[in-house]
Amino acid sequence: MGNVASVQKALNFLNIENVISNNSDIINKSGYIILPGVGSFSQGMNNLKKYGLVDLLTDQVINKKKPFLGICLGMQLLAQKGSEPHETNGMGWIKGEVIKINTKEKRIPHLGWNSVNVINSRYFSDLTSLDFYFIHSYHLKVKDPALVSSTVNYGIDIVSSVQKENIFGTQFHPEKSQSAGLQLLKSFFEINA
Repeated sequence: MGNVASVQKALNFLNIENVISNNSDIINKSGYIILPGVGSFSQGMNNLKKYGLVDLLTDQVINKKKPFLGICLGMQLLAQKGSEPHETNGMGWIKGEVIKINTKEKRIPHLGWNSVNVINSRYFSDLTSLDFYFIHSYHLKVKDPALVSSTVNYGIDIVSSVQKENIFGTQFHPEKSQSAGLQLLKSFFEINA
């Protein structure tokens, strides 16, 4: 849902071969999987179920350890459950839940540029800027802090990226984050090559 075309445009700019598909044969043959998305958690999960992608993606990413990048809603869907607009089970790859941002200090949605605080991730190591573009009203509350690779402060500290083995997810949109986002995408493919 949403930002698929802009992700493809960024990959094309980086000369990274890519295809947009929900076809199981193409996904099985792919070297990497990117799941971008904007919109509600329940609609995102409904779409994955509608196209028979939940079991396929779980097999490819969890069992076969294919490199995976989830962007915005694509990261949130990794959680056990989400609450937008009602409680819905997620993929369950990351223990945690997606809840509404609760801050009196800031306007919701969190919209625009913000700097992230890198905790631990090889994907950020070559970046000269840590400013990324965000647009979201819900955030992933992770049970295991060791999986949090970066945070962003928006009245409260929010998980801005997670990393678990072959899984990397960003709350921000690297495809809309100019040079920092392009470098992050490039690093994801170079490190997993």
